[in-house]
Amino acid sequence: MTENNNSVNNETLLPEQEEKLPIHTTGNPIIGWIVRLLKGLLAGIGAITPGLSGGVLLVVFGIYEPLVRWLADIRNKFLQHLLFFLPVGIGGVIGVIAFSAVIDFAFEHYAAQFTWLFIGFIAGTIPSLLKTAGKEGRKSWHWALLALIAVGTFFLMRWMETIRTVEMQPGFFAWLLSGALTGLGLVVPGLSPSNFLIYLGLYQPMANGIKNLQFGVILPLMLGVILVIFIFAKFVNWLFNKHYAFMYHLIIGVVIGSTAAIIPSGVSGFGMIAVCALLFLLAAAASYALARLDEKNPHEGLF
Repeated sequence: MTENNNSVNNETLLPEQEEKLPIHTTGNPIIGWIVRLLKGLLAGIGAITPGLSGGVLLVVFGIYEPLVRWLADIRNKFLQHLLFFLPVGIGGVIGVIAFSAVIDFAFEHYAAQFTWLFIGFIAGTIPSLLKTAGKEGRKSWHWALLALIAVGTFFLMRWMETIRTVEMQPGFFAWLLSGALTGLGLVVPGLSPSNFLIYLGLYQPMANGIKNLQFGVILPLMLGVILVIFIFAKFVNWLFNKHYAFMYHLIIGVVIGSTAAIIPSGVSGFGMIAVCALLFLLAAAASYALARLDEKNPHEGLF
């Protein structure tokens, strides 16, 4: 019996047999589902939070690359991929809709504390992100690239804050553009679509439209997001295939630079500093634990 089992295990699986393999080979699939739901929730919140980027959070939570690979060839193992990313999508929708009003309130009354909370979420995943970036090897110039992109992104985002606001009339094409910018924020990590929407005078009306479930706002937004993601997914996937280490170190540079750029200034007083520091540490610990938990539920075989 042992010989037969070993011979079966050592056989090369045929394509039709390979399709039937479970998505997770180890770990608890229920925990994996919940982890991906939480990641999608945070990415959805990041997508509508000024200064943050949903794409950055997808990167730091290990969702970005596999998602791009699937979208570049969406027919490949469609049902398996769909089931894998379903909790991410559910979490993202909940994050956008349920937290649109919360974020608006938080940024009006607790901007510094809220920002430090998200900086903590990002910081806690940097070790895991660096480990992933070096999976196929790295050279010294990759570190130089990371540093250069981080500094460049920091100053670019600081400069963007000085751009004067241009008012744009809300309407179908305005919401389509808003969706396209949001989609770019997912495809191009570090790009904060919320900042652009604030400059165009569309952020507040968009947040109100989402909060009040106005489909005249939500549907063109979704259309813009979907169009941009599918247009750019194949190109980004090609870059990952050809220049894996380059792409990851470039993206980590964007993540670090964009995160440093949103560090709030003017935080003073022992109480305020203590609260911000506590929120940062709690968020960093939580996201670090989330990354470690995700490592126990590997999904590389799916991609």
